Amino acid sequence: MSEITEDCLLGGRVHLAQPVKGHRAGTDAVLLAASAPVKAGDRVLDVGAATGAVGLMVAVRERDARLAFVERDPSLAELCRRNCRENHVEAEVFVVDLLNKASRHEAGLRPETADLVLTNPPFLEEGQARISPNQGRAVAHALPSGGLEAWLKVCLSLLKPKGHFVLIHRADRVAECLDGLNGPLGGIALRFVHPSAEKPAIRVLISGIKGSRAPLQILPPLILNRPDGRFTPQAQALHRGEADLL
Repeated sequence: MSEITEDCLLGGRVHLAQPVKGHRAGTDAVLLAASAPVKAGDRVLDVGAATGAVGLMVAVRERDARLAFVERDPSLAELCRRNCRENHVEAEVFVVDLLNKASRHEAGLRPETADLVLTNPPFLEEGQARISPNQGRAVAHALPSGGLEAWLKVCLSLLKPKGHFVLIHRADRVAECLDGLNGPLGGIALRFVHPSAEKPAIRVLISGIKGSRAPLQILPPLILNRPDGRFTPQAQALHRGEADLL
């Protein structure tokens, strides 16, 4: 594990220890957590949790949710446990390779047990782009070839019928995401995230309900920055934990 920083999210309501190098929580985590339709008593899985930022921000909104984190890197999982303790959140932390059925079974990660699954999967696949030489960054940012479809199908298998699913990914991979979700997920809603009003989307938030037959809908876009480069009022409120995207 590299050097650790102590950071704050949602205006200081979440304290997060995370490595200097490798995956670090930021706007993607904030937006994913803000899109979570969590209710009291829900069992929530943060899949690909790293140090737990998304689940911990969800816990700020709903203290009576039952949190569980899924992370393959043991050192990040240990930081996730530490962050749960320091933020007074009781949670399970599964150290598991999500794409390995035997690993999931051994860890006790059972299908159809979650009311809500949230995930920010690695954005790249082997062969699609140059992978970082930093091992932590490479694992966080790259899946094996065909891994995105497999990742999404496992996430959906963990959901109860009528459970909710929310994903954030690169906007230019929206078609692949929808292909991977085709079948089990309905009531799909897309929200594109633009760095500014004049620029193309860089992220897409995809949500849906397992087993729903509702049609797909396109939600209003989210614009992150004003022309002067500062956050828009909506983006600022999201980062402070004063708004959500529901």
